[in-house]
Order: sequence, then C-alpha cells, then structure tokens
Amino acid sequence: MAPKTVTAPDPAKQIIDILTERKQTIVTAESCTGGLIASAPTDVPGASAAVYGGYVTYANSAKSRMIHVQARLIRDYGAVSNQVARAMADGARNTARADFAVAVTGIAGPDGGSEKKPVGLVYVAVSTELATVVIEHKFGDLGREEVRKASVNAALDLVLQVLTSDKS
Repeated sequence: MAPKTVTAPDPAKQIIDILTERKQTIVTAESCTGGLIASAPTDVPGASAAVYGGYVTYANSAKSRMIHVQARLIRDYGAVSNQVARAMADGARNTARADFAVAVTGIAGPDGGSEKKPVGLVYVAVSTELATVVIEHKFGDLGREEVRKASVNAALDLVLQVLTSDKS
C-alpha cells in the first residue's frame, strides 16, 4: 500500500477564505514579483469577494505616482529597503482603501545586486489599519525565477500569519 501523502493547505485559498468570511479586502503592491502575488489568490474561485486588485510598481516613478511612496525614501534608502517596502504596503492600502496590503520589493537578478544589496535580497511588508510588518529575506542567488517564487511564498505566508494573529 502506497504511503498517504498529506497536501499542505494552499495559503492563497486560506487567505481568500478568511478575508471573505470577515468581509475584508486585500490589495498587492509588487516590484520584483511583477504581479505574481496578485495572481495566486485570484486563482482561487470566489477571490473577487476579497481581492481588491494590485499595483505593479516596477519603476521607481510608479511607486511614487501610483501608491504615493515618497521619492525621498527611494533616494535615501533605495527601492529595495525596509522603508520603501513599508511605504509601498501603506500606500497601496490607503490608495485602494483596502483592509490589508502586501508589498514586495527586491532584487531577483541576475543583475542589479551589490555587496550591500545582493541578488536575492527581498523585503515583504503587510499593512493593516493597526500596524505594518516588514520582513527581510536573503534568498541568495537562486536564479531570477526561483527568487520570484520564494518572494511570492514569503508574501503569502506573511499575509496568512497576520490574518491568523489578527482576530478582528
């Protein structure tokens, strides 16, 4: 008899289920993932009840124009920074008037890295009415596609952590 495999719950489905039950919404703000985070929950049937939409703010000017990230933050800390990830999440949530926002900025590679900010450095932020959480990830030079996949997984995991710790 073959061993029974246990499938891990799909974080995107869990996110949609929680938000739908609470009648809340989420928006995404993405740089290095280019829309991949928004794609995950919208693969779930019924996601329109919870997903407001998403901003792909690949260019620095898009971060400023679309979700109101202050150009000063980008200039002073760089687009790939804790400060800009936080501002992206807060800006997306406030612009969309959503209950939650998840934002990602990072260096997927193969180019763009430096000694201080190497390829694979990614910041993930989740914004709520009460607080914004930012996590730094150092995935390493896994290749562009793998860094982007790891970033999506990290983003979904952080959203789920915030949702399950927030009993509102």
